[in-house]
Amino acid sequence: MRFRPPRQPRSVIGRLQLTSMIDVIFLLLIFFMATTTFSQPESRLSPGLREQRAGAASDLTPQVVDVTREQGRDVFRLGERVFTDRASLTAALADLPRDPGVFVRAADSASVAAVAAALQAARDAGFDKVSYVPAP
Repeated sequence: MRFRPPRQPRSVIGRLQLTSMIDVIFLLLIFFMATTTFSQPESRLSPGLREQRAGAASDLTPQVVDVTREQGRDVFRLGERVFTDRASLTAALADLPRDPGVFVRAADSASVAAVAAALQAARDAGFDKVSYVPAP
């Protein structure tokens, strides 16, 4: 009497299910085809470089707004002028030339709200180039 089932030769590798792998490869192929058609060739991208031209020294120097905290209140300094509120800073910045841009330099003691107010005042005055610079 044989109680064991007859032995069948087993394959060493076994059978791999490739259906899910084929689906993933197909989806990746569609993804790469879709993303490459929407991207612009690098040769057609415009560089962010400015042409060098001769000009006065004032053309090259942007305005610098220093934001500090003195005697428990936030202070904005534009050159030698001192402002304590955003409205007066916006009015002073509106009279300046807008081409060079504005740097907002914040001291370590300045509050985040004061720095944000200085950045917004520069935007409200019509400046397109507004940069944040931490104090050294």
